[in-house]
Amino acid sequence: MTPEELGFDSRRLSRIADLTHRYVDQGKWPGALVAVWRHGREVYRDAYGMADMERGTPVADDTVYRLFSMTKPITSIALLQLVEQGIVRLEDPVGDYIPGFADTEVYVSGDADGYETRPADRPMEVVDLLRHTSGLTYGFLEAGPVDAIYRANDLGTFSRESRPLAEVCDELAKLPLVYSPGDHWEYSMATDVCGRVVEVASGKQLSSYIEEHVTGPLAMTETAFWARPHQHDRLAANYVATPDQKLMLIDDPARSPAREAPAFEGGGGGMVGTLDDYLRFCQALLNGGELDGERVIGRKTLQVATRNHLPGGRTVAEMWLAQTFAEAQMSGMGFGLGFSVIQDVAANRIIASEGEFAWGGAASTGFWVDPVEDLTCVIMTQQLPSSTYPIRRQLRNVVYGCLT
Repeated sequence: MTPEELGFDSRRLSRIADLTHRYVDQGKWPGALVAVWRHGREVYRDAYGMADMERGTPVADDTVYRLFSMTKPITSIALLQLVEQGIVRLEDPVGDYIPGFADTEVYVSGDADGYETRPADRPMEVVDLLRHTSGLTYGFLEAGPVDAIYRANDLGTFSRESRPLAEVCDELAKLPLVYSPGDHWEYSMATDVCGRVVEVASGKQLSSYIEEHVTGPLAMTETAFWARPHQHDRLAANYVATPDQKLMLIDDPARSPAREAPAFEGGGGGMVGTLDDYLRFCQALLNGGELDGERVIGRKTLQVATRNHLPGGRTVAEMWLAQTFAEAQMSGMGFGLGFSVIQDVAANRIIASEGEFAWGGAASTGFWVDPVEDLTCVIMTQQLPSSTYPIRRQLRNVVYGCLT
């Protein structure tokens, strides 16, 4: 089908390349791979630049990317499967699955060498993990003393975790919360803890459960917690933006830890995969939980998961404590069970649809699913941190500007 038959102006679609090529040509990104689908058909695809600048390897459709936090929606769907089977409840205390979380303490004062705490106002619940109101944080945020305590315990940083998921969650449970569960929104290791809840509730290792119940049924054969040998020559290099907006190699694909099975299967950021695999995941979500006859989540479960679950209907901007590490505009944005959700496009100051759900990865990958327009888009690159440039907001504006 032509772009016009799918509701797009084919002449305007060139604006997508204008945007992503500009990022590459200006040296901000090594390369970019982007695809737009509508009504179950591909409208647009473009590959440009390098997957590995040092070796001159161009971006290709089968380039393997570090998904980082685009792992979170996959883990969230895995946990929601157990909710809709009656094995887990959203209101269950996390301590029912990980005993260390039964009596959580909230930070009051001090530093990594010594601190005071108080009992949390209420138990942490499974819903808190999914919507990031758990009181947990990330060490790399460097937003406060609890983040420093995490770093002192080698938790929540970008260094490769050498401990298994169960041990990491047990260690997390010993540390203070930033706030009592439900009081604020804070991007955190909560989805890693979701992964551990999946393990305990299902009796399966997280990678095995996801392969059996999510990626396997959706034929996402290129997505896993590590790049398998047949993918090694397709693994992209990863770069960090320097203060002068240049790119510095930080993860050489020839020696990358991503080539080896990890001790820590981080449900919040540990997977690698291809654009086409992630498109299959997005298409299943756009179809109400099913693709090619394989249903991975119930239609109603997904409808509930992709509405705002923040207490009192508040937005992320109203509840976000740290206000760091994001290029997204959080005004007018709620958070569901594993996904950001656009509540008010005017407040968000973006061209999009209310009800769109999405998330992205630390290396500037991103996706969104728009049930109103029956549209999904995925973009892949490898440039840390994602907060360096507003590409994901710019891309939405450009894509929606192409609709007729």
